[in-house]
Amino acid sequence: MELPPKPTRRSFLHRALRTSAATAAIGGVTACYGFWEVSQIRLRRQTIALPNLPPSFVGKTLAVLTDFHHGPYVGIDFIRGAISLAQSLNADAYALVGDFAHKGNHAAEQLPLCLEVVSMLKAPLGVFAVPGNHDMLNGGQLYRDAIRTTSLTDLTNRAVPITNGADTLWFAGVDDYWWGKPDLKRALAEVPANAAVVLLSHNPDFAETSPDDRVGLMLSGHTHGGQVYLPVLGAPWMPSGYGKKYSGGLVRGPQSQVFVSRGLGEAGVPVRLNCPPEIHLLTLVEA
Repeated sequence: MELPPKPTRRSFLHRALRTSAATAAIGGVTACYGFWEVSQIRLRRQTIALPNLPPSFVGKTLAVLTDFHHGPYVGIDFIRGAISLAQSLNADAYALVGDFAHKGNHAAEQLPLCLEVVSMLKAPLGVFAVPGNHDMLNGGQLYRDAIRTTSLTDLTNRAVPITNGADTLWFAGVDDYWWGKPDLKRALAEVPANAAVVLLSHNPDFAETSPDDRVGLMLSGHTHGGQVYLPVLGAPWMPSGYGKKYSGGLVRGPQSQVFVSRGLGEAGVPVRLNCPPEIHLLTLVEA
């Protein structure tokens, strides 16, 4: 049997260069797609059963938007477009679950403008907000000062009742889990037992450390779904102490169900891969 010819240095280098070129081309196409995907907002609809939901709130809709990250990667025009799209859903309520600013000291310019734009949302039951970890400049004081100038209802460590005749649905919220001072006991101080409660918490990990059986549904963001999801390998980055559990969608926490949106903006790098920006419209039904 005739043996194949031994590879020469020239043939080896030729094959190596072709392989490197192919790898670079694939990487370039993937990167271009990742830059393109950040602009492709997906509308997702889901029905969620809320414990103790009063009859007159059955069928009400709740739109969830989170992780705007206005700054160098996310321009204000993109956020205006997202808000226009969200308003076209005509949801009964809107939940804005934090990270309005991109990061750190630059939040002083980013956060007030983002809050001004998102406050264009209007809904019959209200538009509710809590801060995220990127909104914690000066211990969150910038966020608190800025949101007072808008029509948004800040739910930082507080709850508000929404009434419809004799029925009541509670919206509650907590401060950021990482850099704020979340206080669920204070937030639910006036909420009776067996109430229907929707809780806003930017970080879904909060559900693991502070469960309360009055909370029927917690709304969160923060994890971005990893922002980049690779076939087979999964997401190389997930800012959660519970791995991929809270990467996105409806999850069962220790006490309550948790709905995690992958959000609208980007952190770290201006790329999304298999994790497009999203806005959710949730329809509430009886559990």
